[in-house]
Amino acid sequence: MSNERGVRIDRWLWSARFFKTRSLAARAVAGGKIQVNGERVKRARLVHVDDRIRIRKGPYEYVVVVRGLSERRGPAPQAQELYEETADSRELRERVALGLKMQHFESHDGKGKPTKKDRRLLEKVRDRLRRGGL
Repeated sequence: MSNERGVRIDRWLWSARFFKTRSLAARAVAGGKIQVNGERVKRARLVHVDDRIRIRKGPYEYVVVVRGLSERRGPAPQAQELYEETADSRELRERVALGLKMQHFESHDGKGKPTKKDRRLLEKVRDRLRRGGL
């Protein structure tokens, strides 16, 4: 499962299941969506254990620490053992997801005003956002 000298970043991203194909992973690296230890990299860059990788996928950003190396794509539980996401990254992603849900909720279908239940839910979520918690 591990390779002591390192694994190419595009292959590691694919085997850790951040991208469905290696070509999508390579495209993300070439497009500057991937940083290793704070530096923009090329797809042939070797990743080692304890490297810090920043991955931007759409509106979400993952910051992970490499915990294992693999050149093969395996089952999802095995892929999750290859990295550990930082707590700050997880919290930020949850906030972005909530913001996107709120944005969608506020732009309702135009079928009249929100119901009393919808308004209460909307107020509850807005209060949580104001207080800075989820």
